[in-house]
Amino acid sequence: MDNALIHDWNRYSEPDIPPGTRVLLNDETLRDGLQNSSVRNPSIAEKIEIVQLMDSLGIDTVNVGLPGAGPRAFEDAEALAREILGSRMKIRPHAAGRTQKQDIQAIINLSERVGKPLEAALFLGTSPIRRLVEDWTVEFLQRTTEDAVKQAVSAGLPVMYVTEDTIRTDPETLIALSSAAIRGGARAIVLCDTVGHATPRGAYNLVKFAIEKIVKPSGEKIRVDWHGHNDRGLAVANSMAAIAAGADQVHAAALALGERVGNTPMEMMLVNLKLLGLENFRGRNLSQLKKYSEAVAGATQTVIPPNYPVVGRDAFRTQTGVHAAAIAKAYKRDDPELADAIYSGVPAHLFGLEQIIEIGPMSGRSNVVYWLGKRGLPAADDVVDRILAAAKQSSSVLTEAEILALAGAPARR
Repeated sequence: MDNALIHDWNRYSEPDIPPGTRVLLNDETLRDGLQNSSVRNPSIAEKIEIVQLMDSLGIDTVNVGLPGAGPRAFEDAEALAREILGSRMKIRPHAAGRTQKQDIQAIINLSERVGKPLEAALFLGTSPIRRLVEDWTVEFLQRTTEDAVKQAVSAGLPVMYVTEDTIRTDPETLIALSSAAIRGGARAIVLCDTVGHATPRGAYNLVKFAIEKIVKPSGEKIRVDWHGHNDRGLAVANSMAAIAAGADQVHAAALALGERVGNTPMEMMLVNLKLLGLENFRGRNLSQLKKYSEAVAGATQTVIPPNYPVVGRDAFRTQTGVHAAAIAKAYKRDDPELADAIYSGVPAHLFGLEQIIEIGPMSGRSNVVYWLGKRGLPAADDVVDRILAAAKQSSSVLTEAEILALAGAPARR
């Protein structure tokens, strides 16, 4: 699309993501996403299909589960890891566990069974409010951290150290625990907004702090991850702010699934990183985005709201006469990119989709003419009048069968 036609006020916002930024994406759908109380745990065949779609979208890593949670959790994690490694997918598997011996041993056992060390995401609650409830001291948490990281590293596992509720953890505790993990051999730290407390400025401040006060003083090459929840509806904005601050990887889940109202939505991260033109997203093929979302919805028995951005049924549909007229005029110019942009901030074609013009009570003649022409049907005045009159009396958008009947055309199979 010609940038001269769109003045982009978004470019003046702060904080900004520096040019040339590359960011990794970690998919939590099959771990944190399945902790949502309303979802169905998919079959292993369904999980494998979902991972294949993740791989097709260029998602970098996937959490295959918490193998220490029980026999089925271990079996599913093993099956997913074997499929990924055996099929030589580009996506990399890792597994989660508490900073407890049995959970870490389960990841060690899993790695031995699949023949490759899996990164261990070891999590531990660290905020003052959690310490109060559990009657934990910082000294206890530091010993727990050191023992857990040592157990995993001694077994040859890469470790990402996850501080739960990082956004509400005091600086001194965060420095003490994360630094202990790094000294023990962890090579990634995960900063979490576990309860959806953060604002974009808070996410930015936390990531900046961790880089300046923990990562740089360590002298080690440490990956910094952001894991955010959506309780305030700010998860995408927070993730973008974390990237602007220097986060190397962002965690997300399909359809924002996860505890309570869920995680950062993976669809929206893919869409926004593509539209922002980040270095490793410019040429990425995201035509399978809707299929990925629908596969997760079907497997978890989750309903995608009709107005869900990009992958929702109504994302690129309009029945409004003014909108339809402008889109139709753009198509007459033989310019699908212009048609995508005139009444949409997201170009449908970038995601394997297209603008859809419907006929309903808010429609005009242009809707009817376009709809008929799209299907190769004649748009005689009397036919257009008849369809439009019916639409104006209707309480909803007309179905295809209703329009074809009004047009005197045979129903399509």
